[in-house]
Amino acid sequence: MMKSLSPTPSADLDQTDRDLLALLQANARESTANLARRLGLARTTVLARIARLERSGTIVGYGVRLSRVFSAGSLAAYVGISVLPKAGAHVLKELEKLIEVEQLRSVSGSFDVMALVRCDSPEHLDRTLDAIGSLDGVRQTNSSIILATRLDRRAPN
Repeated sequence: MMKSLSPTPSADLDQTDRDLLALLQANARESTANLARRLGLARTTVLARIARLERSGTIVGYGVRLSRVFSAGSLAAYVGISVLPKAGAHVLKELEKLIEVEQLRSVSGSFDVMALVRCDSPEHLDRTLDAIGSLDGVRQTNSSIILATRLDRRAPN
């Protein structure tokens, strides 16, 4: 079983923190002044909250989300990964090194980890799946190619 990577329980967050996180998830480049205005807080208060959320590990980084139009030219797959006992941390560290791995989630059921993998061709996906399957500590993989996205409330258009 994989350990949780979340250092701060969400119960420690107040509603203002949750609202701030929602705004940052929608647009991490939003100016602090605009965030403050939308939250009804002073700019320095917003800066202090962001710094606290970063220190606590609630915010672990900022990134780029690609549009569906850009992603349409790629091939994506969900990869279920079974991990040998006590190999979870090593496998996660190795998976993080693969640029094709966009997302890792610990899951219940017959797999320990579910990875979202994106490649530019079937051959590239095949090589990536081989690389994942050959990692020390990986017992088994099972992949499903994504044919279409029917609903994604998180992604921009």
